[in-house]
Amino acid sequence: MEINPAIWAGRRVLVTGHTGFKGAWLAYWLQSLGASVAGLSLDPITSPNLCDEIGLSDRLVRDFRININHADAVLEAFDQFGPEFVFHLAAQAIVIDGYQDPVGTFATNVVGTVNVLEAIRKTPGLGAALIVTSDKCYENETNVRPHLEEDPLGGADPYSASKACAEIATASYMSSFLNGASIPVATARAGNVIGGGDWSAHRLVPDCVRSFAKGEAVVLRNPDFVRPWQHVLDSLSGYLVLSAHLLSSDGALYAGAWNFAPDAASSVTVDKVAAAACAAWGDGAQFVIERQANAVKESRHLSLDAQKASAQLGWQAHWGGLRGVTKAIEWYRGHYAGENAASLCDRQLDEYARLLRP
Repeated sequence: MEINPAIWAGRRVLVTGHTGFKGAWLAYWLQSLGASVAGLSLDPITSPNLCDEIGLSDRLVRDFRININHADAVLEAFDQFGPEFVFHLAAQAIVIDGYQDPVGTFATNVVGTVNVLEAIRKTPGLGAALIVTSDKCYENETNVRPHLEEDPLGGADPYSASKACAEIATASYMSSFLNGASIPVATARAGNVIGGGDWSAHRLVPDCVRSFAKGEAVVLRNPDFVRPWQHVLDSLSGYLVLSAHLLSSDGALYAGAWNFAPDAASSVTVDKVAAAACAAWGDGAQFVIERQANAVKESRHLSLDAQKASAQLGWQAHWGGLRGVTKAIEWYRGHYAGENAASLCDRQLDEYARLLRP
């Protein structure tokens, strides 16, 4: 499963959400493959943030700072850039923030996605698109087995429900408009993505890094929760391989939903991830457990079955589970030691690319 630069060289690619953690990594990887990349997003919401640390704006053909809830502005940006492929990652991506601002979460994750889909269908020359949702789009009240792509969609909390709605909206556009326009569109379901350059609130690895950097113990509130942890380059490699298939002559065969997740052994508890982060950081890093009686409701166990991606795309996670934790902490340790963020990304991209060669 190699990433073929020839597919992306010179291709006009639009990445929504490029100021976020995953979006910045994806836009950086694409421009390193020779793509002409534009970004469409709000300003970064954290300081520091990966987008600024790697100087991403200077590497882009266009940098649209637009709210995806503004349909006319989204369509104008598409008209100005004329993308040939779209990666849609812009979203409200935090479960806790969904409880604090449910209206904004549904607006961005559902209406915003519809605005992007509408622009996709109205853009001449656009070949295909990938809509990134979440592993939390599945109905997950009592399920303990890994979710398959055909499992029911749902969500008890606003964030999860909004991602399920985004999946339904995308399927509707595919059925109603885009199939007839010959624009293959797929959705990618991955979550609990970790890696260097994420400073988001309410995420385990960034919480660890913030605490370790201050010489404090990180506080764990749900130590026994299980998630399919994977490094950002694992999920993005899946997006890139799937997208190459969408752009092929038989791209319509690859439209629809796809899970990207590590194997079952990489779905480990929060306390094991924290312990691995402590070991990788060193310098006496540690965690403490403080359970909250009135914590927001989240699924205790969540995992995905990615056999479809493995069988049909040849994809696999190379840095899943605790391996990904170690690679993430390596990036942060280098950053806090004063190393250039772009150089750190280049080093890990080169290392990861070697794993993809046959």
